[in-house]
Amino acid sequence: MSVAFAKEESAEAASETILPARPISDRINLVTEAGLKMLQDELVRAQQALEAANVLEDVNERRRQSAVPVRDMRYYAERVRTAQLTSVPTSNEVIAFGHTVTFKRDDGRTQTFRIVGEDEADPSQASVSHGSPVAIALIGKTVGDVVQLGQRELEILSIS
Repeated sequence: MSVAFAKEESAEAASETILPARPISDRINLVTEAGLKMLQDELVRAQQALEAANVLEDVNERRRQSAVPVRDMRYYAERVRTAQLTSVPTSNEVIAFGHTVTFKRDDGRTQTFRIVGEDEADPSQASVSHGSPVAIALIGKTVGDVVQLGQRELEILSIS
């Protein structure tokens, strides 16, 4: 059956299938090798989801099913395009992107985080974005330094 004879939903309902763009930070898009691979994999997943949606016969369902993949493809394509692959630091003297840092908080707790790109950051997996307040406070510092983070103090114990 021709699409010309298919009943379409109202323009209002059709516009609901166009999602707003995912916000993209204005920070430099530094990535580790794993971060770049993750971005590329997510782009492929979004492309596959769009391909699956495009085979649906019902135009309205196709529109609904393709909304998220289209939005995600735009986002991941831009993130891959702007990614700046940053190699692992060769020195552990000064904290930089890619380092794993262990610090002691003024409340006695010890924490360890790796400084990574925005899209790969996951504090539950011990990684933080290079644009996070803790990473900003730590970058450029050395073992033994005490940095102020809000009302807290952090003492740097190790860099690896």
